[in-house]
Amino acid sequence: MTRYLISFNDGAMDHIPAEEMADVGKASHAVVQEAVNAGVWVYGAGLERQRASIVATDGMVTDGPYPETKEVVGGFSVVEVATREEALEWAAKMAVACRCAQEVRELLPDPETDEMLRQADRRG
Repeated sequence: MTRYLISFNDGAMDHIPAEEMADVGKASHAVVQEAVNAGVWVYGAGLERQRASIVATDGMVTDGPYPETKEVVGGFSVVEVATREEALEWAAKMAVACRCAQEVRELLPDPETDEMLRQADRRG
């Protein structure tokens, strides 16, 4: 199984009238519930509309993103599925629910972290 990041840009939902946002929330939560029931949901969240902080390797903190950055992530979901096509199908469902386009990217596997999490689950 492969994990995929499904995301949309900040401002992608700005075209939705405020009085319709409750319906959008209900529709998007229905897709999340469907993904949970299908066993493919890993995690997801919207991001607070604010500037990010950039922490350099020396620990110095600056405001970000950089001024030349045109697009920043507004929200994301992570699903774990067998194929890219299946990830694209989930992205299509999310696009309909959220009324905005979704970007799909394959996440690199990290077997060492997965093993750390398995061991932590056994302790808890």
